[in-house]
Amino acid sequence: MDTDNVVLEHLRAIRTILDRHTDELIEIKQRLGLLEQGYANLSNRVDRMDDRLTRIEKRLELVEA
Repeated sequence: MDTDNVVLEHLRAIRTILDRHTDELIEIKQRLGLLEQGYANLSNRVDRMDDRLTRIEKRLELVEA
């Protein structure tokens, strides 16, 4: 019977650790999602700036149209 209690204690400890890791993984996924959104927004801004710069270069005849 004493062995059963030890096993049960270990299982509870493992469950506690697993729950903590699950919570941490959820937080990491949320933060990664925010980083992905930020990167996408930045990428869009850079693309728009590149388009604007290309138009400016064409208007100033700095490059061939």
